Amino acid sequence: MKKILIIAVLAMTAMTAGAQKFALLDMEYILNNIPAYERANEQLNQVSKKWQAEVDAISNEASTMYKNYQNEVVFLSQEQKKERQEAIMNKEKEAGELKRKYFGPEGELFKKRESLMTPIQDEIYNAVKEISELRGYSLVLDRASDTGIIFGSPKIDISNEVLEKLGYSN
Repeated sequence: MKKILIIAVLAMTAMTAGAQKFALLDMEYILNNIPAYERANEQLNQVSKKWQAEVDAISNEASTMYKNYQNEVVFLSQEQKKERQEAIMNKEKEAGELKRKYFGPEGELFKKRESLMTPIQDEIYNAVKEISELRGYSLVLDRASDTGIIFGSPKIDISNEVLEKLGYSN
């Protein structure tokens, strides 16, 4: 339904606009040809693995505590059982909180990704904007993210031009 609506809007716009010019770009292709993007991705992967290892270590600790509790439960008093259960729950809670801190919607990984990627995205946006103003494009679509584009002529693809504007020739 969404695809049909997008195609219908584009078709109506094309019919009524007449002289308006359109262009396509492939953001995935552009990003893959920018070394800073690759470095940023590698940094994100490394920090993500490090943080995941921290979360896993605490989760494993909670799991070990639970297994030990299961093995020793028959020898423990009610008070000892309660203390152990609380310690296990606290350790699981600690793992959950750490996971949210690192990987939650506003977590450290999100902030790190934003700090690394926003400057690259802004640079690309500004290059696209300059090219669009220079060439008179009314609309630039990203063929990598829009599954509604079935075919786009290579003549209207400005991906390489954007890369050149950014100082990367391909």
